[in-house]
Amino acid sequence: MCSIFALLYPARDTLSMRPLALRQSRRQRHRGPDWNGIVIWDDVIMAHERLAIVDVEHGAQPLLSDNEQQLLAVNGEIYNHQALRQQLDKQYQWRTSSDCEVILPLYQQHGPELVRQLSGMYAFVLFDRGQDQNQSHWLAARDPIGIIPLYYGRDADGQLLFASEMKALTDVCTSVSVFPPGHVWHQDHVAQGLPPQPWYQPAWREYAQVTAHPGAVGTVRQALEQSVTRHLMSDVPYGVLLSGGLDSSIIAALAMRHAAKRIEDNEASEAWWPRLHSFAIGLHDSPDLAAAELAAKHIGTVHHSFTYTVQEGIDAIDEVIYHLETYDVTTIRAATPMFLMARKIRAMGIKMVLSGEGADEIFGGYLYFHKAPDAEQFHIETVRKLDRLHLYDCLRANKAMAAWGVEARVPFLDREFIDVAMGIDPALKMARPGPHGNARIEKQLLRAAFQDLLPDEIVWRQKEQFSDGVGYGWIDALKSHASKLVSEQQMLTARERFPYHPPESREAYYYRDVFQRHFPLRAAAETVPSGPSVACSTAEALAWDESLQQTNDPSGRAVADVHHAAGN
Repeated sequence: MCSIFALLYPARDTLSMRPLALRQSRRQRHRGPDWNGIVIWDDVIMAHERLAIVDVEHGAQPLLSDNEQQLLAVNGEIYNHQALRQQLDKQYQWRTSSDCEVILPLYQQHGPELVRQLSGMYAFVLFDRGQDQNQSHWLAARDPIGIIPLYYGRDADGQLLFASEMKALTDVCTSVSVFPPGHVWHQDHVAQGLPPQPWYQPAWREYAQVTAHPGAVGTVRQALEQSVTRHLMSDVPYGVLLSGGLDSSIIAALAMRHAAKRIEDNEASEAWWPRLHSFAIGLHDSPDLAAAELAAKHIGTVHHSFTYTVQEGIDAIDEVIYHLETYDVTTIRAATPMFLMARKIRAMGIKMVLSGEGADEIFGGYLYFHKAPDAEQFHIETVRKLDRLHLYDCLRANKAMAAWGVEARVPFLDREFIDVAMGIDPALKMARPGPHGNARIEKQLLRAAFQDLLPDEIVWRQKEQFSDGVGYGWIDALKSHASKLVSEQQMLTARERFPYHPPESREAYYYRDVFQRHFPLRAAAETVPSGPSVACSTAEALAWDESLQQTNDPSGRAVADVHHAAGN
């Protein structure tokens, strides 16, 4: 990961604001501990904290275009940069081998429409000073799903600021907002009083466009393997997160098939880092650790099982909330062991990992999806889940890893793979109860596509949410700890103290209290989602079944009639 900080059209002399820009950017240095850069023009200040993954020697940012008219700060990876470079070679003089530099010549040719050419995960701010001061222009954009975070705000002088994390804005801005995924924003929009505008609106969002489309096992497999291959682009040591669940095991198995060769030259040469390492974490009795060991042995990775204690997890909660910038209960439960694991991964010299986020949203893998009344409601919910993923699992994977300078990549959320998988008739994705010959477990299509690469115990293992899989005692311990810290009287007055998204449980109150100490600005609270949930459902999906409406617990165990009902 990296981080960006940008201040547009400063109200005061830019040189005098250099210390402020350096200070705010430094708050994000955990995301990019390898180097930092700052460029100051009359109308813009850009700062960048770099985690060097591609072109380690020459890819420092902010990047300056060949005509020295455009300035660019990016947090992300552009996986199709080599193909784009070949198309642009005759029109542009390259300054680096950075994958992100392709954004500059694409802007020169396509303006804001450049985002349609990109395959990858990214958030960026580009400033074009034009031929004279009256022609200056700026552009900000974020990838389709929101894998990479981006925030914006305005200060008391009305200055517009951007940053990768909210903590770089809250003490200087009077308002802070989440920059929405799949959106672009530029100077003309602001002049018209418009917020960021959507550019990513695929046909599969509409149920009528996907019903009756076949879901070929071979097509899914080919698309995901191509995605994983793209995601192996790296000039530094990398690994895979392997919880022992279906999704991470598939990603690890596919990565292992290509890890021996350099992706950068189409697998023509030997890999720089010849052994693929995998990582798992859990309490000492974690079901995930046992499953991960089994999967790793079968796949052939160099596997590392990390354990943590409940107390170590509780001790980390304050830091986790600071880094993740959320008080969402599900996110914090799952992020804490991930945060602890990231620290150990970086200590081993790994700077990038592949992870399995996104499959449950695309294929309806959460256990509450068993309650979907029909294919249309199933599909609508998968679209809702993808739309909000940037507030939950994408945020967790990105920021928990970035807290220790590790980049998390998520091949299931590759734009090209999503277009394939979300275009499948949702009726073929739905779990279906019935006699043995007629039953269908959640994500059966995905399981069938990769069953030859993994042990049966992994292929047919029921969905286990990460915060459950690390050890059932983890969630129970968090609830118990919160009950000792938060009194009944505090719960009675919770709506007075927190009128916006008041906490409904002592655990939620505990997290909200910590969050408020780090981010007192009300706008910060408004950047966090809220609402009832069962097993990670949206609030809307609770209408599917009366049993879902009678509880409010994001743990998969809350769907008691489904959890483990099909066996593992």
